[in-house]
Amino acid sequence: MSWFESLVLGLVQGLTEFLPVSSSAHLRLTAAFASWDDPGAAFTAITQLGTEAAVLIYFRKDVGRILTAWFRSLTNKAMRRDHDAQMGWLVIVGSIPIGVLGVTLKDQIEGPFRDLRVTATMLIVMGVVIGVADRLAARDETGGKHRAAKQRKTLEDLNAKDGLLYGLCQAMALVPGVSRSGATISGGLFMGYTREAAARYSFLLAMPAVLASGTFELKDAAEEGHISWGPTIFATVIAFAVGYAVIAWFMKFISHKSFMPFVWYRIALGIVIIALVATGGLSPHAAESSG
Repeated sequence: MSWFESLVLGLVQGLTEFLPVSSSAHLRLTAAFASWDDPGAAFTAITQLGTEAAVLIYFRKDVGRILTAWFRSLTNKAMRRDHDAQMGWLVIVGSIPIGVLGVTLKDQIEGPFRDLRVTATMLIVMGVVIGVADRLAARDETGGKHRAAKQRKTLEDLNAKDGLLYGLCQAMALVPGVSRSGATISGGLFMGYTREAAARYSFLLAMPAVLASGTFELKDAAEEGHISWGPTIFATVIAFAVGYAVIAWFMKFISHKSFMPFVWYRIALGIVIIALVATGGLSPHAAESSG
């Protein structure tokens, strides 16, 4: 991997990680359209450490409060009723599905799931799902001619059942094209949570999964020596800087804007990829790495 490739891919990772458009799909597609080698699942997981560092810094007050309360609750029974302590347990519960499936489906994630036909299909299908969830939330928030607006749930209402459902939604993002934020936020909207609550928990829930995945891939890459460390670290730093700016923008955007621009973008991109593959303009295995 060249330094220019790492710059571009770092920018793509930072721009798309927190938007409901699938960063793994865009990294894969960027390489395919540019006729580069597939950056691979290891590169994706490691650069996600950069964007996750941005999450940790942006939500540092929330993270610090939750960790402090959670550790105190281990020895103080009274603290177990504290919302922040409960949130710590809910993040753990929500992380179980992606942890189990990530290990179980590792070969598929690094192989068949990277087929561009799968990516295109997931872009379209999840685009429709996000669109339906967005319209449902908008209807509840504005009400209608014959009914009042419906009160949506906040993170104070989060329980173990909802946390596990959030986790199952997040696990869907193991398939390129789904989008971690898209799946978890739309799942939260279907469960009746506000846009901001769904996004905030989505970002908190991603921390253990991304940190574990990135650490696991770092270990494998160090042992096998199949990754270009300089360009990968450079891309990770770029992803961190761009990702932080995107988080700040996105948290303001979701409070009063619709997800429909992302929905139409996903569907259009998916259709273009399917058309290119169907006409022979793009191989479904374009830019796949041989290693």
